[in-house]
Amino acid sequence: MARQGASHEPPLLVIDGDSFAHRAYHALPKTIRMKGGKPAGAVVGFANTLLRLHAAAQPRTVVVGWDTLDVATYRHDALPAYQSGRAFDRALLDQLDILPALVSSFGFVSAKAPGYEADDFLAAAVRREERRDGLCVVASGDRDTFQLVSERTIVMFPVRGGDFDLITPAEVRKRYGVDPAQVPDFIALRGDPSDKIPGARGVGASGAATLLRSYGSLEAALAAGRFADQARDLRLYKAIATMDADAPLPPLRNRKPTWARAAALLRDWQLDKLADRVAQLADVGKKA
Repeated sequence: MARQGASHEPPLLVIDGDSFAHRAYHALPKTIRMKGGKPAGAVVGFANTLLRLHAAAQPRTVVVGWDTLDVATYRHDALPAYQSGRAFDRALLDQLDILPALVSSFGFVSAKAPGYEADDFLAAAVRREERRDGLCVVASGDRDTFQLVSERTIVMFPVRGGDFDLITPAEVRKRYGVDPAQVPDFIALRGDPSDKIPGARGVGASGAATLLRSYGSLEAALAAGRFADQARDLRLYKAIATMDADAPLPPLRNRKPTWARAAALLRDWQLDKLADRVAQLADVGKKA
């Protein structure tokens, strides 16, 4: 699924680290262990997904965005109910702490900073890459990322069986009835139970799409007098649903994967089967 732009340069692969780490933690047996008997299911599952995504995208480099779970963002401050009630196992948190080191061992880049969510780094990476006329492949299990889709950016969205749906602008319109740029407006109107965003009273997915097809944007609907008593809240919900493309990013230079270094780290962690798989990639690279 490698894509190339006008410059014939491979795409930038942008990964929602927390999304795939959480999926791996809950999908794989808790009996998977690493050095010191520590849980390692999320590490193994995330690494396997990372390898699959890299093989599929054949990118120029990879950036992985991470949440900072122990620091509130402006979203939490503005809407105290935002993502409330979420609790994570200590075993998962411990693995999230070491996954950026694994990403680095592959020669890839991690983006993480207090006050920002993984989604924000995805948006920042997409904006930077599109401004340089590049292509992006965004991998995430969060439908909020559909707002990033464009003629130059697709989303690889995981589905059952380990496969991925490729989300294009046409696919966003098919699923939601709105354009990708309207997704934050759509979320504000429809609401998002998983993030505890209430939405407009009495408006579901179908109603939100109909309104946006009629008015074009939430702001235009408000200007026309719709939801006058909810205007302030709805503007807040849209701001919360909009990914912050100003999130700080490290340089995203072209990098060849450092498979041997990653294999060595995995060997040190006593994840030998995974280390063997990565070492094979290093051997293939040497022969090439």
